[in-house]
Amino acid sequence: MKSVIKIISELIRNANLMIRLAFYDIKSQYTMHHLGILWQFLNPAIQITVFWLIFGIGFRSGQPVNGFNFFPWFIVGIIPWFFINPSIIQGSNSVFKEIKLVSKMKFPISILPAKSIVGNAFNFLILLIIMVVILYTNGIRPSIYLLQLPYYVFAMLLFIYATTLLFSTFSTMVRDFQQLLSSSMRMLFYLTPILWDASQMPGKLNNLLQLNPFYYIISGFRDTFLYKEWFFDDVITTLYFWFVTLILLYVGSKIHLKFRGKFVDYL
Repeated sequence: MKSVIKIISELIRNANLMIRLAFYDIKSQYTMHHLGILWQFLNPAIQITVFWLIFGIGFRSGQPVNGFNFFPWFIVGIIPWFFINPSIIQGSNSVFKEIKLVSKMKFPISILPAKSIVGNAFNFLILLIIMVVILYTNGIRPSIYLLQLPYYVFAMLLFIYATTLLFSTFSTMVRDFQQLLSSSMRMLFYLTPILWDASQMPGKLNNLLQLNPFYYIISGFRDTFLYKEWFFDDVITTLYFWFVTLILLYVGSKIHLKFRGKFVDYL
């Protein structure tokens, strides 16, 4: 547990630096673009439109899902993924990408994966507000279940950080890992109930798919905004998710602290 406590203390002590670096990355990323930061919203909008046309209009012919129109049902699932996917891909590559900067400045490397997450969190917050507006215009009103949204956001943030802390170490030492991760994330997109309805899956297959932690997060957002179910209604799945998350955080912290003094050697 000492390794986990050390990593968390580093994040707390360097929170201001982490936020400043995240703002700098966002600003520099779109400096040479005419539309600038608008691309953070145009890219998701284009992807949403394509998926909606193919899966909502094409495959489903506009049929509702569990009493909800496909578009709002789909939006609730895809918005968290637009945060999860880039945060894991970028966070896992953050140490290798910024290792030269770290060698010249004195700050803990553990904040680099978190910096990527913070940078994507600003975009996620705006998309979340847009999602609420879309739901409202489709007759889906906020309810008391919205109180559990901070829980699912926290669960998502901690899982992403635990994953990227571990994966950033692997990616720095073995560059092929980053390519494998990118391919795996594309596969996990289709194995997560974003485009398909989990209730339509056979019981055994659905139980197997629930081993994917992203399943818990996406389902949690739909339970909060659409299905009106509390996170503690499914105790077994909740305990499984937190077990996986805490194991990842523990292992990631141990391996990160063990190898981070040697990261420069892998350049």
